[in-house]
Amino acid sequence: MEHNGEFFITTPIYYVNGVPHIGTAYTTIVADTLARWREAKGEAVIFSTGVDENAQKTVDAAAKTGEEPHAYVDRMADIWTTVWQKMGISYTDFIRTTEERHIETVNDFWGRMDAAGDLYKGTYQGLYCKGHEAFMKEDELVDGLCPEHKTEPELVTEENYFFKLSGYQQKLLDFYATHEEFVAPSHRFQEVKSFVEQGLEDISFSREKKEWGIPVPNDPNQVIYVWADALVNYISVIGIEQWENHPADMHAVGKDILRFHAVIWPAMLMSAGLPLPGQIIANGFLTVDGTKISKSLGNAIDPLDLVARYGNDAVRYFLMREVPYGEDGDFSEAKMKERYNADLANGLGNFTARVLTIAEKHPVSEGKLDDEFAVTIRAMQKAVLAKMGQLKFNDALAAIWTALTFGDRYVNEKKIWEIKDEAELAKALFNLITLLEAVTRELAPFMPETARTLAAAIAHENGSIVAKKPEILFPRVK
Repeated sequence: MEHNGEFFITTPIYYVNGVPHIGTAYTTIVADTLARWREAKGEAVIFSTGVDENAQKTVDAAAKTGEEPHAYVDRMADIWTTVWQKMGISYTDFIRTTEERHIETVNDFWGRMDAAGDLYKGTYQGLYCKGHEAFMKEDELVDGLCPEHKTEPELVTEENYFFKLSGYQQKLLDFYATHEEFVAPSHRFQEVKSFVEQGLEDISFSREKKEWGIPVPNDPNQVIYVWADALVNYISVIGIEQWENHPADMHAVGKDILRFHAVIWPAMLMSAGLPLPGQIIANGFLTVDGTKISKSLGNAIDPLDLVARYGNDAVRYFLMREVPYGEDGDFSEAKMKERYNADLANGLGNFTARVLTIAEKHPVSEGKLDDEFAVTIRAMQKAVLAKMGQLKFNDALAAIWTALTFGDRYVNEKKIWEIKDEAELAKALFNLITLLEAVTRELAPFMPETARTLAAAIAHENGSIVAKKPEILFPRVK
């Protein structure tokens, strides 16, 4: 769903009871790459991220640090914005669920669902997992524990407001049937359809006697359930009126929260009489050395530690190249180091240095590109366009590296460092620099800092190309 050259993409809003780790960074880098890619195509981009502050786990985390909840969420929000800024995330809006604009939007949205007759009060008893901030069924537990958080859910009995999710089963299935790309990758969409086909139950949309959260309108003894509040953030970013004209084109999420986004959120929007987002894309889990990222295991990797050692673009490249989107992937520093040295230091970095070192010392005139270079560049551009549209980021990068390999082979076969004839050398360098510029353009959404450095190293002046070798792009690591 695209509107007049505009593109609206979101990440989830992240809980503030923890700090960014490699998993949250992955989801955010995916969204950032897509935002940059669409912007490079000339589209006006809205790219939102943010933090979910109204969860019970926020109160628990603040209590552990001895802070008042408002002070705690302010401090944590600063941490999240600082990390994303240091990682060069190009978001246009950072939303917090304690902001007045969000609270007003949630109240409006609640009123719309209430007016539709989809909210009612009832008593609920269920197993509540604080890690998920959600009720769970007994058959979802393993040995009585949440399989993801390894904790025993709390048995809760409350009088809450319920949302008539059961009334939207067929409406959702009908919508899915006519919107075949609503969830990607396709195997994730099949999981969503199967879940809905099994039947939907009404869900609790408020919590009783909680002091933290957004109060239910006209019922101060209840606060709005954290997911009923959090999902509305996507509308809070632009306002209900603008959402009616242009809802989000894409929500980028992790597979663990796909049901909230592909089942509950569309039903909420239908209830409120608002249009649905264009697509929901879901990445798989990242493990670390084969083990799921977990605070209790202490294996969460700080992305800024990796950035300090390898640089932003190397972290982005590894995550987008190593893991096929939608599948589970494993992060290990050994694998990152191996790919860094092979693809970046010996690959892109070495090719760039070889070409620009010689070009810096020899005049290069604009000319006609050799056919083999023109064919290679067109093939790369065509492949990247197709693979990006299919969310096959690893294949898009592989296509770029195929073009780089072609260029490297040309350098070796021509032995350009031995060419004495200036006209012949200028022709070879023109071919190679044109290839490097084309590679730079395709790389820019994935590796923006590197692309800026390479673009600045090549200037076109009065029919000539002036090149300047940059500092070593990717020093080898041991």
